[in-house]
Amino acid sequence: MPTRDGAHPAQPTPAPITTITPTPTPATAQHPAARAATQAAAATAHHAAANTAQHSATHAAADAIQHAAADALGHAAADALGHAAADALGHAAADALGHAAADAFGHAATYDAAADVARHGVATQATMHTGALTPKHHTPAAYAAARLTPAHVSASSVLRPTSKARAPKRALATQASHRTLRTSATQASRSTLRTLALTLTLGLATATGLCLTPSPASAATTSPGTPARAAAAAADSSTTVARQHQQSTQGLDQAHVALIGVPGLEWSDLNPSRTPNLWSLLSQGASASLSTRAVPPPDRGITCPTAGWLTVSAGQRAGTAGKGCLQPPTPQLTGEAAKIPNWPDLTAYQSETGFDAQLGTLGQLVTDNGGKVAAIGPGAALAGADKSGNIAKYAPTLDAAGDLTPYNLIIMDAADLATAWTAQPLDEYGVPTPLPAAARQAAVTKADQQIGALIAKLPPNTTTLVAGISDVSPIAHLHVAIAKGPSPSGRPYDHGYLTATSTRQDALVTITDLTATAIQLLGLPAPRQVVGRPWQPNGPTAATPAETVAELADGDLASQVLREVRGPFFAVLVTVQLLFYAFAALALRRRRDTASSAPPSTEPPSTSLPPTEPPATNLPRTEPPSAEHPSSEPQPSERSPIGRSSTAQEGASALGTPGGDFASTSKLLRSVQIVAVISGAIPISTFLAQLVPWWTLPVPMLSVIVTIVAIAGLITALAFAGPWRAHVLGPLTVVAAVTSLALLIDVMTGSKLQVNAVTGYEPVTGGRFYGFSNIAFAVYATGTILGLAGVAQWLLSRGVSRVVVVAACALYGGLAIFADGWPSWGADFGGVPAFVIGLAVFLILLSGKRVSLLRLLLVGVVGIALVGALSVFDWLRPESQRTHLGNFVQQIIDGQAWTVVGRKFSAMIGVTVGNWSLTLLSLVALAFLFLILDRPSRWGASALGQAYRLAPTLRAGLFGALACAFVGFLMNDSGIAIPAMALTVAVPLTLAACVRALQLTTVPTD
Repeated sequence: MPTRDGAHPAQPTPAPITTITPTPTPATAQHPAARAATQAAAATAHHAAANTAQHSATHAAADAIQHAAADALGHAAADALGHAAADALGHAAADALGHAAADAFGHAATYDAAADVARHGVATQATMHTGALTPKHHTPAAYAAARLTPAHVSASSVLRPTSKARAPKRALATQASHRTLRTSATQASRSTLRTLALTLTLGLATATGLCLTPSPASAATTSPGTPARAAAAAADSSTTVARQHQQSTQGLDQAHVALIGVPGLEWSDLNPSRTPNLWSLLSQGASASLSTRAVPPPDRGITCPTAGWLTVSAGQRAGTAGKGCLQPPTPQLTGEAAKIPNWPDLTAYQSETGFDAQLGTLGQLVTDNGGKVAAIGPGAALAGADKSGNIAKYAPTLDAAGDLTPYNLIIMDAADLATAWTAQPLDEYGVPTPLPAAARQAAVTKADQQIGALIAKLPPNTTTLVAGISDVSPIAHLHVAIAKGPSPSGRPYDHGYLTATSTRQDALVTITDLTATAIQLLGLPAPRQVVGRPWQPNGPTAATPAETVAELADGDLASQVLREVRGPFFAVLVTVQLLFYAFAALALRRRRDTASSAPPSTEPPSTSLPPTEPPATNLPRTEPPSAEHPSSEPQPSERSPIGRSSTAQEGASALGTPGGDFASTSKLLRSVQIVAVISGAIPISTFLAQLVPWWTLPVPMLSVIVTIVAIAGLITALAFAGPWRAHVLGPLTVVAAVTSLALLIDVMTGSKLQVNAVTGYEPVTGGRFYGFSNIAFAVYATGTILGLAGVAQWLLSRGVSRVVVVAACALYGGLAIFADGWPSWGADFGGVPAFVIGLAVFLILLSGKRVSLLRLLLVGVVGIALVGALSVFDWLRPESQRTHLGNFVQQIIDGQAWTVVGRKFSAMIGVTVGNWSLTLLSLVALAFLFLILDRPSRWGASALGQAYRLAPTLRAGLFGALACAFVGFLMNDSGIAIPAMALTVAVPLTLAACVRALQLTTVPTD
C-alpha cells in the first residue's frame, strides 16, 4: 500500500509471530471460531457473502489483531479490534483481547465506530477457501480494510481447519493465542504510555529547544504514536471512518469536486448583472470570507497568484523565491499530460520558508487512490500536479478540456483578474499597481462567464468550490469563498455561512481549508502536512444575497481600515503613555518641591486614615515577622521591593505639612489618578470597542480613538462610582476585574471581540483566528493577577483568614489559566507556563512566604506539565478538531518541531528588535515604576512604599504580573509586545493606587 506521499515503502522483515499450524483435516470439521466468523460475516453483509467469507475472514482478522496489538494502536483501536474479533473469531480470542485491552487502556471511546469498520472492512473483503488461506488471498483491498500492508503479515501465520480429535491440542492452541494477545496488548500499553510521557516532557519545546526528531525511516513507517491518531480520527464528527472506507473500497467513481480558483476575487466584485453565475452560486450555496495568507514576496504582505495555487497544492503555506509576483509557469504538454517546468526549484524553495510545504500533496493523494485529476489553466496545473510535477490531464482552456465526466477532481484557473493585474506597471517592490475600476469589472465579468461554462459541463452531483485564492493588488484583502453541492458531512451546502474548525468563526475560512475540503469531499484521508480543515455549513445567513455580500464586504472593509489605523494607533498610544509618565513624574516632583519650600511645622505629620480605609496597623502583612520586623505593628522602617528603606513619616513630611500643600487636597494629584485609571482601562477598551462598528464611520482613525477613550471613560466612571473609590486598590480592582472578566467571557464565547481589534488579530494576516492572541493574553493575565490582589486586600481587611483568601485566589486563578490553555477556549500554548509562574509568584507572596529559586523551578515544572497535558489531550482528538497545541505535539513526533521553533524564535527577535517604540515604552514604564514611584529622590516621592504599607497585597500582585510578562516575553513569538501591553495595564493602575496612598497618608490637621 503506498504511503501518504505516494511512494511504496520497502517491505520490512515481519516480526516473529506465534504460529499455530495443526494437522490438516477435512474442511467439513470446522473450528467453532470459523463457524462464528461465518455467521458474523453473513449477518453483517446481509447474507450476500455467506459462501465467500469463512476462512479468509478468520485469517485476516487474526493478522489484523496481532499486528494492531504489536504496533500499539492505543486504547480506542485495541478495544475496537477486540470487538471485531468477537464477530470474526469467536468469543475465545475476543475475550482474550478484550480483557488485555481493558487492562491496558481502559474504556473504549470509539468502540462501536471502529468495530463497525472492522466487521465490514474485514468480513466483506475476505474470500472463503476450503483449505489453507494461501498468499493469493492477501489482496490489497483486504489489507486496506485492516489498515495493514502485505509486509505486516507473516506468510507462515496461517490458520487451517482442525478436527474434533485434535480438541486437546486445539485448547492448548487457544491458550497460547490468549497469552500472545495479552502479551501484545501489554506491550502496546507500555509503548503508548512511553510515548505520552515523552510528549508530556517535551510540551515546552518552544522554550527549552528540546525536540524529538525521529529518523526519516521511522517517520515513514508506523510508530506507536501514529495508530492512536488513526483511531482518534475514527471519531471525526464531520465524517466517519466507515464512510471513508466504503468510498475507498468502491473507488472514486462517484465523487466529483470542481475547484475553481479566481485570483483576486473580492466580495465587492459580485453583482447580479455583471456576475450572474457567481450570484446564482451564492444564492444556492454557502459562503464566507477567505483568508488567503501564504508566503508573501519580500517587503509585501500579500499573496501572489502562484503562491496561492501552490498553497492549494500543498495544503500548507507556500511561496516562490525572488522579488514581486511571478506568473504561474506554462506547463509543457505531452499529449493530454503535462509537466510543470522548474518544479524541483519550486519544491526546494519551500524548505526555506519556515513552513516546509510539500508541493503536489493534493494531486498525488488523488492519483494514489485511483482518482483522476483534470487541470484547466496554468494555475490549476500547479494545484493538481503530483509530487513529481506531472499531471495526467491538462488543458490550457476550458474549450480544450473535452468531456470532464471521468474526472474526480476538476481544477480551473479563472485567471482574468490576475492576467489584467500583471499587465499593470510595477512598483518599487516589483508588484503590479492596482487595477483601474473599469478594467477590474471587465475582468470579473469574463471570469464569471468561464465559471458558468464550466458548471454546464460538470457531472451531476458535483460539489463546486469557488475561491479567490490570492490578491491582485498591492494590499491584501479577504476574498470570496462559495461552496455548492454535498458537504463533507453529507448534508448539502445550503444558503448560509461557511465555517471551519481552523477559524472557529462564522463566515471565515482559510486557503489551506480549501485543500482539506477537496480531500474530504473525495472521501480520502487528509495527510498530516495538510493543515487546513474542511469547510462546513454553519446555519443561515442574511435573508438575501445582496445582504450577504454587504455583510461579507463589510468584514473586508474592517480589515482594511484596521491595517490603516493600527500603526498610527500604537504610535499615538506609545506617545501618550510616555508623555503621561513624564507628566506624572513632574507632578510627584512638584509635590516634593512644594513641601520642601513650606515653613516647618512643630506638629508631627498626621498618618490618620479616613473612615473608609482600615488603619494600617490592622492590615495583614505579606511577610512573616523577622528580626528586623518582630511584629505586625508599624515599624520605623519599611523595606521597598528593591531593597531601599524609607519611613512612612519621611514620606508624609515630604508630601505636606499643616501649613503647606497637602497631597490629599492636591487637584493635580487627583487629575493624575484619574488619568492613570483611564490609561489602565485603555487596553481592555480596545477589545470592547469591537461592539461598535467604528470602521464604518467617516474618519476611521479618529473614530477608533474616540470609541476606545469613551469606553475607557465609562470603565473609569465605574471605578470611581462606589465606596471602593476611597480604598487604595479600589479603582485598580474595578478596572482589573473588568479586564479579566470581559476577556474570559469573550474567549469562552468564540473570541469575537479580538477579531479586527487594534490589539487583536486580523483575519487578512491569518496569524490566528480564535483563542487568546499574545497581546490579549498579556492584558488578560495582568488584569487577573492585579484584580485578585485587590480582592485579596479587601477580604483580608475584613478579617477573612489568609488561608481562605489564598485558596479563593488560587481557585479563580486556576480557572483563568484553564480558560487560557483549554483548546476549545484560549488555546494558548506559550501563555499557560507564563501565567502559572505569575500566579504562583503572587500566591507565594500573598501567603507570606518568600519566592525562592527552588519554588520557581517547581512552579515551572507544573507549568510544563499543564501545557503538556493540554497539548496531549488536544492531540488525542480527531485531527479535524485539533488546535495548534495538538498540532505541535504531532510536529514533535514527525520531527518538524524545529521548523516551528525556529520560525517562532525568529518572529520574537524580529518583533523585539524591530518594534523600537514598544521596546522604549517597556523600558520607560519600568524606569517610572522603580525610579520614580519607588525611589525617594529629587525626581519623585516614595509613593510605592506608601501603597505597599496600606495595601500589602499590591506588592504580591505587581510582582506576579511582572513575572508573568517576563516569562511570556521569552515564550511567545510576539516578543516585546507582551511586556509592553502588560506594563500598559499594570503601571498606570499602580500609579493610581500610589496616588491614593499618598492622599490617605497625609491630611490637613486642625
